[in-house]
Amino acid sequence: MPPERLQKLIARAGIASRRAAEQLILDGEVTVNGRVVRELGSKADPASDHVKVRGKLLLFTTPPVYVMLNKPAGYVTTMKDPQGRPTVVDLLRGIRGRVFPVGRLDFDTEGLLLFTNDGALARELMHPSRRVPKIYAAKVTGKLTDEEIAKLEAGGMVLETGRTAPCRVRRLREAGQSSWVEVTLHEGKKRQVRLMLERLGHPVSKLIRTQYAGLALGELPLGESRLLAAAEVRRLQVAAQGRPAEPPASGAAPARRPRARTATPVPGRRLREKAVRR
Repeated sequence: MPPERLQKLIARAGIASRRAAEQLILDGEVTVNGRVVRELGSKADPASDHVKVRGKLLLFTTPPVYVMLNKPAGYVTTMKDPQGRPTVVDLLRGIRGRVFPVGRLDFDTEGLLLFTNDGALARELMHPSRRVPKIYAAKVTGKLTDEEIAKLEAGGMVLETGRTAPCRVRRLREAGQSSWVEVTLHEGKKRQVRLMLERLGHPVSKLIRTQYAGLALGELPLGESRLLAAAEVRRLQVAAQGRPAEPPASGAAPARRPRARTATPVPGRRLREKAVRR
């Protein structure tokens, strides 16, 4: 096999993300054939070299794992939180080996979050140049006008996280003094959907990611996870190449919430039959 960069090998082995792997190398925690390596450009042959991280030999025969989670609000998208808050990893059950989240969802945001030990695919999906579509259902105060939708879709809105790119917005339904809208993004600025809508005077009271890279949340209950099917993995691989994926079979409507027991109930919360009816 051709030599590969050490940080890529470490990420592929599921030990750490590539960025964290780079720090391990700089800290002198990585050896190749018994020699400490501190240079980030160093390479190794996974077929013939013995690569160790903190004395543990890396094995590259671990099959890739791809997981979808329906994240509840009140969980941090990280492997470990220094403040002791619940993390999304706490919700994963029955998953062998180490997987890490692909991107993130804010603490108060619900919906589709992917996990994998396939570092290469995760990096491609998260790279801005791939323009991977992310679809959200947002419950907002009031109702968006045609002019406001046009302003959102045109992009160029200056937020604290930077200037927004063009997006797609459509109305879903009204709910008393509030309404539901669907927002499709091809970028991942922090709290972007909330900030855009608040800028127009429509604070977001609930936000759910219903689709990511052509995969739909579907009937997955809140707080539960499942392995992806082979066809879904292929869809991710297509999206990672920057090619548009076909719409998921379940369509683009916000996911329904079946009445089912969640893997980890959230205090004071219960499943609703349909997410958009709140």
